[in-house]
Amino acid sequence: MDRTAVMQEIRKMRFEETWNEWKKGRLTQEEAGRILGMSERTFRRYVRRVEERGNEGLLDKRLAQASARRAPVDEALALVEKYRKRHDGWNVKHFHSWYKREGGTRSYTWVKAVLQKSGAVPKAPGKGKHRKRRERAPWEGMMIHQDASRHPWVPGQIWDLVVTMDDATGRHDSMFFVPEEGTASSFRGMRELIEKKGLPSSLYTDRGSHYWTTPEAGGKVDKTNLTQFGRAMRQLGIEMIPAYSPEARGRSERAFRTHQERLPKELALAGITTMEAANRYLADIYLPAFNAEFSHPAPEEGSAFIPCTGASLDEILCEHYERIVGNDNCVSFEGQTLQIPSDRYRLHYVRATVRVHRHPDGSLSLFHGPRKLSDYPFEKPELRKTKKEPRSQAPSTGIRPVEALV
Repeated sequence: MDRTAVMQEIRKMRFEETWNEWKKGRLTQEEAGRILGMSERTFRRYVRRVEERGNEGLLDKRLAQASARRAPVDEALALVEKYRKRHDGWNVKHFHSWYKREGGTRSYTWVKAVLQKSGAVPKAPGKGKHRKRRERAPWEGMMIHQDASRHPWVPGQIWDLVVTMDDATGRHDSMFFVPEEGTASSFRGMRELIEKKGLPSSLYTDRGSHYWTTPEAGGKVDKTNLTQFGRAMRQLGIEMIPAYSPEARGRSERAFRTHQERLPKELALAGITTMEAANRYLADIYLPAFNAEFSHPAPEEGSAFIPCTGASLDEILCEHYERIVGNDNCVSFEGQTLQIPSDRYRLHYVRATVRVHRHPDGSLSLFHGPRKLSDYPFEKPELRKTKKEPRSQAPSTGIRPVEALV
């Protein structure tokens, strides 16, 4: 018996008790109506119904009638069949967003009720104890979250999904797959954000080794011994904030749960198995749809983003290494020899301290102070090995070849 029928039975019993007291003369009609929460006139109407039809006069006839707004049974069955054939295993929120995209008009509550009643999706367990959530930043750009999630996004392959999102709006401004997160992926995420919106005030991250130096495992981060990424953020004037627990990164963790629930199913539905195709799907389809559904206005009007002017992102969002120039006016860097070309500022740079910039694409730049000396395109390690010219095969008589005498 549902709640509506139970409440009707309770009202019927209360009326019978009050009606009997009125018949015995212990209550007036006004007092009886006040006990039942109705007017004296309404009480008299119920009395007439009981006298004419007995207890059936107390029943609400609307409960036995089908609502004119109720969806047809065929529509509910078609919805369940569609879910089981194409979207089996999707959560209701995800399925409803696709249902609306394809022209569906029913509400999320109706879709959820139909799927749960048919047994296509289980009912969620009850919520745990109450927790107080940290308030969002009032303006967009005041706090940015960057994090990555390692997951089997397509069958047989595990990638890292790197996300850069705004705390105030929940909007994802950068989202892409990489084989493994690191300094280069963090630089890429921040670059995409800065090029779209500008420089944020602060960045909230976990204590990954590419973000922070942590002297003791599980301890406090060292804010003076900066990583390459930390140096770049300080150079841009962006404050970095470390998180010391998964709960502290609750917003990004909840977003990743949504991505882990939705993305594998959407990629499988689109027949995508490669990282290149998956990144195209993210940029063209998934990210715009996700932001349209989940992002929301900031608590207050305004923006903390500021334009990035007078700074070269190419030379800031990269790795910096200091080297000493050798006597041959060359710099050695990880097995490569970087020849410094001649210029009109100095005759040579022997014994000078220079700075090597390694960019995310693998190319190198060489700087002396603020001045760029040269660029060096990326070369695969196997191409760096120069082949030695074969020596001339002179006869064993000790006579020099003719070419050597010319």
